[in-house]
Amino acid sequence: MSALFDRLSALFELGHREPIPDLLSDERFAVAERTAKAAVLIAVTDRAEPGVILTQRPTTMRDHPGQVAFPGGKLDSGEGPVEAALREAHEELALHPQHVQLIGTSDRYQTGTGFDITPVLGVVPPDLPLTAHPREVEAWFEVPLRVVFERSNWTENEVFWRGRTRRYLEMDWEGFRIWGVTAAIIANLSRRIEIEALLGE
Repeated sequence: MSALFDRLSALFELGHREPIPDLLSDERFAVAERTAKAAVLIAVTDRAEPGVILTQRPTTMRDHPGQVAFPGGKLDSGEGPVEAALREAHEELALHPQHVQLIGTSDRYQTGTGFDITPVLGVVPPDLPLTAHPREVEAWFEVPLRVVFERSNWTENEVFWRGRTRRYLEMDWEGFRIWGVTAAIIANLSRRIEIEALLGE
């Protein structure tokens, strides 16, 4: 285990002791009969300036083509969220489960496109030789946790969708557009973990 893992685990536990009633969600847009269980891996890199690993989906994919996302996907039969998140990260980036120090699962996120997503938080060694699966990942990159946890770095936009106004967060990071579901999951997690305490500031 590492000092980062210890601090992040303690802050994660502390931050999840009480419910937060106004976390971001697209549940009101969801089509109930389409709901599918899914999980994503929030892989935090164990370095002095911790980062989080994100992917860009190919434009040919059926769901959320071209969007920035966490490694992840639907649960297979008999799987739990942790198993699914680790399997998907291995399939998408060759990120072996043995490299992931698991911390826990965070607040589920309901998408408007029919997915009930469980985020799985873990710590991974820095600079792993990750390899993108060409059919599932167009590119992958790392963004500092400090950057994505800072609310002032996000722009709040809105769009009229399915008869209602949908608000969403958006950020550009070195040419990658981080927005929508991924942005919302990050924003929710940032309310559970005190970044200054994590970084010792």
